[in-house]
Formats: sequence, C-alpha cells, structure tokens
Amino acid sequence: MATLVPVLGDQLSLDLASLADADPADTIVLMMEVAEETAYVRHHRTKLAYILSAMRHHADALTARGWRVDYVRLDDPQNSGSFTGEIARALARHAVERIVVTEAGEWRVAAMLDSWQTLFGVPVEIRTDTRFLATHAEFAGWADGRKQLTMEYFYRAMRARTGLLMTDGKPEGGRWNFDKENRKPAERDLLMPRPLSFAPDAITTEVIALVERRFAANPGSLDGFDYAVTAADAERQAAAFLAHALPRFGDYEDAMLTGERFLWHSILSPYINSGLLDPLDLCRRAEAEYRAGRAPLNSVEGYIRQIIGWREYMRGIYWREGPGYVDRNFLDHRRALPAFYWTGETDMHCLSEVLSQTLATAHAHHIQRLMVTGNFALLIGADPKQVHLWYLEIYLDAYEWVELPNTLGMSQFGDGGLLGSKPYVSSGAYINRMSDYCRHCRYDVNRRTGEDACPFNALYWHFLDRHRAKLGDNRRLAMPYRTWDRQSDEERAATRAQADAFLAALDDGGAYADPR
Repeated sequence: MATLVPVLGDQLSLDLASLADADPADTIVLMMEVAEETAYVRHHRTKLAYILSAMRHHADALTARGWRVDYVRLDDPQNSGSFTGEIARALARHAVERIVVTEAGEWRVAAMLDSWQTLFGVPVEIRTDTRFLATHAEFAGWADGRKQLTMEYFYRAMRARTGLLMTDGKPEGGRWNFDKENRKPAERDLLMPRPLSFAPDAITTEVIALVERRFAANPGSLDGFDYAVTAADAERQAAAFLAHALPRFGDYEDAMLTGERFLWHSILSPYINSGLLDPLDLCRRAEAEYRAGRAPLNSVEGYIRQIIGWREYMRGIYWREGPGYVDRNFLDHRRALPAFYWTGETDMHCLSEVLSQTLATAHAHHIQRLMVTGNFALLIGADPKQVHLWYLEIYLDAYEWVELPNTLGMSQFGDGGLLGSKPYVSSGAYINRMSDYCRHCRYDVNRRTGEDACPFNALYWHFLDRHRAKLGDNRRLAMPYRTWDRQSDEERAATRAQADAFLAALDDGGAYADPR
C-alpha cells in the first residue's frame, strides 16, 4: 500500500512539506492539470503557459530524483477536469492507504482538500505549508486584540524572528523602514539591467501550442514568451537580480518609464509564488549583498520588506478574514471596468502603457498596478470584486491569497481601511512625478478642466467630494479636503461637471463583453 501525495500547481518545491519524510519507494506523487483550475477565471494565456510548463518541468525534476510521478495532462481524454475527480481516478489506479497533501493556498481549494477524507474513506493528512514564515494560527495570534492590523508592526515581528537585518536585537541602520528613501523618479539609463530571457524548450513549445489552441479567447499574448519554467532557470534569474539590479532597486522601486517594463525590479514573484524559489533564502542572500557592501541598506530592506512583511501579511489577512472578504465594498462602487482594461486602447498614456505591457507579458510592477490601473479603477468607482477578478486573471504572479487583499483591500479600499489607512488615490501629479508618462500623453497633466485636461485630476477631486460622508474624518485626507474647501463654488462645480462628463463618456464606451 502506498501514500498518495498530490502536488498542486503552486507547490513546485522539491522540499514541499508533504514530501518531507516520504519514502520514494512507497509514495506516488500525483500532479494534475485540470480544466476547473484553468477556467475559474479567464487567465492570461502567458499565465496558463507558465504554470503548465513549470508543472511539467517540475514533474521531470521529481522523477529525476527518484519519485514516482503520476502526471495527468489537460488534454488527457480521461481527465475528469477537477482535483477531486482526479483523486478519485488515482485511487482507482493505485493501492493507496492514505493521502498526504500540503495545505492549499486558496479557500476554494482548501474546501476540496477538506472533503477528500469523507468522500473517499481514506485518511487525509493536510500539512502546514512550511514555505511561509507565519502559520495561520500564528498570524491570528499576532492580530488578535489589535485595533488596527498595521503591516509595519507585523513586519518588525518577522524581522525579529528571522534576524534579517538585525544587529544585537536592533534594526540595522537604526531604523526598521527606509521606504522614504525609495521614491525617486528614474531617468533613462543605458546601463539599466535587463532580466534574463529563456527561450522556450520542447516542453514549453508544446504547452504554448496547447494554450493557443484551447484558450484562444483568453486575454493576453504569448508572443515572445521567455519566462523561466524550471527551478534552475529561476535561480539564474534570482542571481542576476541580486548582482545587477538590487543595488538600485530601492531608489527606483516606485519609478515608471515609457517602454521600460522592468527597470530594477526582480521579476521573481511568479517563481516565489509557484514554488520554484524559496522566499526566505532570497531574503538571506539579499542581506548578504548588503553585508558584503555590494547593495545599499535601503534597497535590501525594501526588498526584504516586500517578502517577509507585505507578502506574509497579505496571506495572513486572506485567511483571517475568510471567504466573505471578497464581497466587501465599503464605498459601494458598482461601475464595470471599461473595455480598454482588456485591450490597452486608450488615449491616457499611463494606462495605455501599463495595460499594453500587462497584456503582452502578464507583468507590471507594484506601483504601476497600485497607482495607475488601481488608482484609475478606484477613482471611477469600479466594482472592487470585478477589479479583483481582473488582477487575478491578468497577472502571472496572481494567486488569490496574495492578490485579493492587495487589490480589494489596499488598492480599492473595499474593506474600509483594514489594510490601508487611506484610499490610494491621486491626481495626475503623482504619476507625473514618478514617471515620464505624462510627457507622452495627449492630455495636459497641469489642467483639471477642459477638453485636454488629464482625467485623473477632476476624477481625484470628484472621488473625495462624493465620498466625504465616509472619508471626511480620515486624518490622512485632512489636507486635500481643506484644499477642496478653499476652492470657489465655481471651481468645484466645474470640476464636478468635468468628472461627470468623463464618467458618462466612459459608460457610453461600454464595458468588456466576455466572449464566452
């Protein structure tokens, strides 16, 4: 009798908890490509190709290490289309005495795992995912009794636990956070590093053909697919980032430039979230770059904070708040996202640039997501659940546990301030300060009203005005509300009219129609 170990598509780690003490001689590793997972949202085609190719390469890596892998392909005629259906088929194929699985990353998959023991009458052991620093219980323990779940304090606890950038129990440099030093706009630099590019091998080429054939109606493009799909290549990408981009990552992590998709960002989050790279290992290696004098403290601290602070915090919030979190809509926003979120076709250069990049590569960095696509969606009053689903389907690194709190909570303020102390909204001035986008736009970032006025400007004040009952007492918004109040009645009326006209035109342009 054997142990069945299902390995899911975001569990592509050779040291996965469910394999930790397993004997390859009496273990069957089950890997499943199933229709249910490829279609619960309309995933970007690049995202589908990446996950399927990485899974197939991981199966080969496991086999090379002596594991017996039962691999079910998406186009297998007998494929049931679901994890639970494939567990049933595997139990019929193999003499299995128990199932050992690493806990799921998302609520809906966790519910499936919880049902297996009752459904199949086989003992099911669900193990804690040791790739994270904080268990669900540990995060809940940290959060209990706190009036506000401030990420900064959670991050400090993670720093103390790991010892990262700590000396004699105190934070390196005398400060926990160097974020204020990481907000510099960037100029074009001929020496700007470029991420490594990986030509598709035979496995990836086969997967790309499958995705093109089966998911032709899905958003995005597969042209020029060059992501790493093995742990070895992901490691090469990590080494390149640490050596060449990390030193200037901190200074320019919020910067945006036309035509520059990556700047000094790592492009490692897809590999971390799918399991090809170990997040804590990356943090320790980044710290080593600082200790060796090859990277400055603000860069290394900023990078580490994103991983052991923000990433872990998002996961903790996701599991603590429960499945009902997805339906929160504090501002009662109901507008559908405009169709150009799926085409990139808009005269607003910042949105066109970020959306076109996203549709081409399934990637945009965090400020592009937060302060361009997210900012605009919040200003127009887009339904936060629809915004969440768009981010989930469109980005390569988007898994619901990390994407939902980031999008619905932080970006769209749907939770009313659980994650963010204020809505992340801005006029065109912020985008102009942190990018060169406005220089290439037909709209004038310095104008609020008129035919050529930047839409972000009137929309920003319109947002504050219409939500004053809910946001007027927010201390972090006191200054903009005072500014609004100092304007004349005529100025405020013109701003409202400008925003109303833009929103009416936006609605006339239509929302995206799902081709299915």
